[in-house]
Amino acid sequence: MKPKKIKKVLIALDYDPTAQKIAESGFLLAKSMGAKVILLHVVVDLVYYSVSYLNMGPLQLDSVADLNHASLLFLEKTKKHLGDETIQIIVMEGGFADSILIVAKNLHADIIVMGSHSQKWFENILMGSVTEKVLHHTTIPLFIIPTKKHQ
Repeated sequence: MKPKKIKKVLIALDYDPTAQKIAESGFLLAKSMGAKVILLHVVVDLVYYSVSYLNMGPLQLDSVADLNHASLLFLEKTKKHLGDETIQIIVMEGGFADSILIVAKNLHADIIVMGSHSQKWFENILMGSVTEKVLHHTTIPLFIIPTKKHQ
C-alpha cells in the first residue's frame, strides 16, 4: 500500500499568543512535504473576544463584521510573517471544533494542525476542549502542537 501524499495542510489558529508557534510549526511541516497551506480562524461571537485577548492593539469591535475584519488582518499578518503569498486564509463563523471539521472536509485537507493549550477549568466546562472534540470527530490526521508553558 502506497502512503497518501500530503497536499493540503489546514492550520487552525486562535488569538492565543502561541498562535505564531502553531503557524510556524504547521508551515514547516507543510513545506517539508511540498503541501499547500491554509490558515483558518474561527469567529465565535463578540462576547468571547476582548481587546486585550486579541493582542493586536486597540480595536473597536462593535459587530461580527468588525471581528471578521480583525481576523482577516490577523491571518494576513501571520501569512506575511511566514513569507509565503500562496497561503490561503479563511475566516469562518461558528463553533470552533465544528468549523474546523467542516473546513477540513470541504477543502479536502490531508492533515489538520492545531495547538493544545491548557484552559481554566471553568472554560473547559463551558466550552469543552476544541482539540479533543476535533480529535474525536475527524478521520483526517491531526498534528497537535503542545503550547502549555513550562514552569
